[in-house]
Amino acid sequence: MDKPVYEWIAAGEEWSEPWGGSSAQWYGSILPRIHFALPAQGILEIGSGFGRWSYYLREHGDHLHLVDPDPGCMEASRSRFGPDNKISYHLNSGDNLDMVSDASIDLIFSFDSLVHVRRTTLERYAEQFASKLTRDGLAFIHHSNLGAIASSAARRARALLRGRKTFGEDHQRNPEMSADLFREICEGNGLKVVSQEIVNWRGRRLIDCFSTVARADSKWQAAGSVYRNPDFMREAALIRRRARHYPKLQP
Repeated sequence: MDKPVYEWIAAGEEWSEPWGGSSAQWYGSILPRIHFALPAQGILEIGSGFGRWSYYLREHGDHLHLVDPDPGCMEASRSRFGPDNKISYHLNSGDNLDMVSDASIDLIFSFDSLVHVRRTTLERYAEQFASKLTRDGLAFIHHSNLGAIASSAARRARALLRGRKTFGEDHQRNPEMSADLFREICEGNGLKVVSQEIVNWRGRRLIDCFSTVARADSKWQAAGSVYRNPDFMREAALIRRRARHYPKLQP
């Protein structure tokens, strides 16, 4: 998987700062978006990093598979969780999920990771989702929608030609990917989109998307429309404000 190199300054906690920390972000923002998929017998987290979301996911499933291409991340997670028979650690090569048994996963989860990867990486993962999911399993995938914003993509391309890596306001999102394209990829691989929420991220532009997908033969009804949410970061600010007035959970 082709995520940017990162030094993990605060084990990923720095990315949850707008929400007031990872616990506030999990309970206030993420869990309400995936609660209908929990509890789950088998959970697979793609791009698990230092275990910021694994800490919470492990409480909602019988077994948690952590997948990441970075040996440092795998070692950090092993140190964090210690010997736990409920967790399996998989150092994957690129976009390979062969280490996970077919039809064994009730929830595939990825947040704050696949927003950065190339289109080909997301395509390869999507090709494997239908085989890894149980009949009514779900995948909740946080990915880029930057490709839907033509002007941003064009500006990014011009910046690359000038030798600059990226515009900071794009947050290293993949300019090839969009909500519509991800839907097409999923539908071409035996999946259907149950919901899509397009959100702003650390700014005003709707550069991110949360796609929930399932097998085409599952019980879940396909979404009829996309939910465009320009108030996502306002939601984060409200969660942060509320979190200040309650005891803070230390993961």
